[in-house]
Amino acid sequence: MNPLIEQFVSQKRIAVVGMSRSGKKFGNMAAKELKAKGYEIYLVHPEATEIDGFACSPSLSGLNGKIDAVWISVPPGKVSPVLNEAAEIGLKNIWLQQGAWSAEVQQTIELLGLPVVSKKCIMMYAPPVKSAHKFHRTIKGIFGRL
Repeated sequence: MNPLIEQFVSQKRIAVVGMSRSGKKFGNMAAKELKAKGYEIYLVHPEATEIDGFACSPSLSGLNGKIDAVWISVPPGKVSPVLNEAAEIGLKNIWLQQGAWSAEVQQTIELLGLPVVSKKCIMMYAPPVKSAHKFHRTIKGIFGRL
């Protein structure tokens, strides 16, 4: 397995950027599943104070010292400010969920010199990997892609 992926999934305190108040985004499902897998989840949302029973912080810096990693699942146009803030607080475990990456985001990653897992689904790697995610991981391992 990729060393950046191994390092990320070994962290236990993860900030989640990408839950919606409507409850209908992948971030909501992922946060709940990560919590069920034993991770401590901390939400970052610019406006909400609570979503689905999780307290929210308006920023990563408000969680500094409480988190070891950040998982990001927002549109690419919203990612670079999160990366800048992660760099400011010295966060080194960063995961961009599929769909959060763009060429502009890649430029920010390179400019800041951040170690980032990108273009991969966290559910295929956060142990224990179950159900369809386990099947997807097996297919990707055999064919190199889904």
